Amino acid sequence: MIPVRGFETKNVAVLGLGRSGLSAARALKAGGAHPVCWDDHPEICDKVESEGFEIRDFSRDGAFVDIASLIVSPGIPHLYPAPNRIVAAALAAGVPVDNDIGLFFRSLGNGDWHQMDQPPKVIAVTGSNGKSTTSALIHHILENAGKSAQLAGNIGRGVLDIDPPADGGVVVLELSSYQTELARALTPDIAVFTNFSADHLDRHGGLGGYFAAKRRLFAEGGPDRAVIGVDEAEGAFLAGQLSEGPGDDRVIRISVEGKLTGPGWSVFARKGFLAEYRKGRQAGSIDMRQIKGLPGAHNHQNACAAYAACRTLGLSPKVIEAGFNSFDGLPHRSQVIAERDGVSFVNDSKATNVDSALKALQAFRNIRWICGGLEKDGGLSGLKPGLGNVIKAYVIGREAAGFALQLDGVDCEVCTTMDRAVERAMAEAREGESVLLAPAAASFDQYDSFEKRGDDFIAQVSRRL
Repeated sequence: MIPVRGFETKNVAVLGLGRSGLSAARALKAGGAHPVCWDDHPEICDKVESEGFEIRDFSRDGAFVDIASLIVSPGIPHLYPAPNRIVAAALAAGVPVDNDIGLFFRSLGNGDWHQMDQPPKVIAVTGSNGKSTTSALIHHILENAGKSAQLAGNIGRGVLDIDPPADGGVVVLELSSYQTELARALTPDIAVFTNFSADHLDRHGGLGGYFAAKRRLFAEGGPDRAVIGVDEAEGAFLAGQLSEGPGDDRVIRISVEGKLTGPGWSVFARKGFLAEYRKGRQAGSIDMRQIKGLPGAHNHQNACAAYAACRTLGLSPKVIEAGFNSFDGLPHRSQVIAERDGVSFVNDSKATNVDSALKALQAFRNIRWICGGLEKDGGLSGLKPGLGNVIKAYVIGREAAGFALQLDGVDCEVCTTMDRAVERAMAEAREGESVLLAPAAASFDQYDSFEKRGDDFIAQVSRRL
């Protein structure tokens, strides 16, 4: 646990008592603060109260009179699409608002660090797609190289639940826009921006608000190194804002769409090969074509980001390549779950938006595509560049018929349920084809999470093999 510092003997409010909220309450208590907690679910409040925490309904008048700060769980919208009433009450009372990520960064360092040969470092990864794979890949490479590393944030453990890092240790954090938008302290040593596409627009009040939430990771603390995906305008803009000139190697640009060979530091992947350039000269190369855990251009982008981050820590290209080759990938992300009679079955349930689904469609050929769910803002037109790889779509979700109507030129079958979609896709699949779950939509019309949706796909496939 990382005890929270700076609130000794003070009352600190904690709103939302899920994983991050309860972790924050415990870490505040460990640091000498007095957590005062609230959740809209009475049964959760009862459970937390039984652990010895004070419970207080912060919607009542005067609830913030003795509160030093309010810690908000990331799942609670604080401003858009409408101001949260409790957050608004705290702000009206002059109470600062923060989250567990902010508490982590203000509390991580301790008095022992000056005695260490190599003080610990934090790598923070954000972006629209690939955050989890990139974070897990960095963590895997470091552990494979014999380094002390911990994985936390939006993946793995809660940020305040990790062990205090040891001499030379590295903490790898996956940070969503929900986490970066509110944190009052954001000071990673290395910050990674994978890519950018429309997502969570209602939560952030539009595309500009979404980018602003991501940008805070780089603008608030000023990381020593920034790894930036520049294939979208937003990434190119961010890299330009952080750089002092063309040769500034504090900014490492990454790409899977173009060759980057300027005077600075860059990593790019083209035609299955990853290349590193520094000061206009090649400094490393990896053949990605046979690395099973990282298929497709989108995973090559993740590999570029992980490679760049690990190079800043002094790891050699050969050590990083060894980590690539032993990486199995993450569940629900281009996960090959089975093969039979020349047909591959791929679970990419994490493809919850159009951009991530497009990358999955472009990573495979001859696709029997299972798609659909709770559609996000922006429509499905962005999928068009990948539809040429689709033999047929099997559409699931409560609004499956409406989803199918938007897939112009694609042979579609409205299946509604995963059971029916898998049954029909498996019945029609032939040698050399892939049955791919890449929904291009959220799961919440039928499932509690994308993990549950992916698990259902795996179960339906497994029982028919």
